[in-house]
Amino acid sequence: MGVVVSFGEKADSGSIDRLVALVREDMGRVNETILARTGSDVTMIPEVAQHLISSGGKRLRPMLTLATARLSRYSGAGHVKLAASVEFMHTATLLHDDVVDESDLRRGKPSARKVWGNEASVLVGDFLLGQAFKMMVEVGSLACLDVLSTAAAVIAEGEVMQLAAAKNTATTEDEYLAVIRAKTAALFAAAAEVGPILAGAEPTAQKACRSYGLNLGIAFQLIDDALDYGGTAAKLGKNVGDDFREGKITLPVVLAFRRGSDEERGFWRAALEEGRSDDAALARAIELLRRHRAIEDTIERARHYGAMAKDALALFPPSDMREALDEVVDFCISRAH
Repeated sequence: MGVVVSFGEKADSGSIDRLVALVREDMGRVNETILARTGSDVTMIPEVAQHLISSGGKRLRPMLTLATARLSRYSGAGHVKLAASVEFMHTATLLHDDVVDESDLRRGKPSARKVWGNEASVLVGDFLLGQAFKMMVEVGSLACLDVLSTAAAVIAEGEVMQLAAAKNTATTEDEYLAVIRAKTAALFAAAAEVGPILAGAEPTAQKACRSYGLNLGIAFQLIDDALDYGGTAAKLGKNVGDDFREGKITLPVVLAFRRGSDEERGFWRAALEEGRSDDAALARAIELLRRHRAIEDTIERARHYGAMAKDALALFPPSDMREALDEVVDFCISRAH
């Protein structure tokens, strides 16, 4: 069912083209590393890994590692392995997420679990995590290893938090934001922070890049939440309404539930807690979200976090790379239009 919601006035559109151009050479080396590190005598491992890795993701997270390293005037080669590690961590979480969520689509094509089964998806995800940590050790920065390993633990905590909050309509906005800080934003933050750490930048620069990544990650996830109720399958890489059908509590739902009447809250409980979430229920959900401006306000909150991400980089002198990172924020927000 494709329901398109008007998000109101269009904001300035962003692009990641400048960032892609600035890190193109480094990303070529990252891609070579990814291909080399997914090799295995166990045939299923490269098959499953490449199914997802080659499926058209923008690789934004590893690009953040490369970009913040260059922003901090790093001149070595360790950022390539760290960027590949970040991408492997992200890919592993996607493989695991699809098993937990029982998702059939990922980036517009059948998910790995749909093709090879849940067991293979979980085990190949574990293999990629192992390879990620191996590369981190090879880089030889204990501080970078600390940041990325901490992120891995936080992401797992976020997944468990989301599992606990699933179908719980009493979830508050603060509780939900805590979930996405852990589940999504933690990897953005770590990816951006290890660049200046590797470059030996001042702690203020490290914290600034971490703040940029964290706030960008929150904005990114909030836009995804909005798109689930008003985007297209092409933009989402999954079916519109999947969050609703899976009983996920996202910010639009939190806002609409809080602002609704007793009767409307009864609808949300039946749909999300009891699983009465067919196409007719999805249409009703979208109508309630529009009535209470829940989608528009979710996007406004994303803009707020996006502004904080840009502010975090203000201590760096103007440069093409800084402007490119600013444009990444605009791009993440503009996906809602």
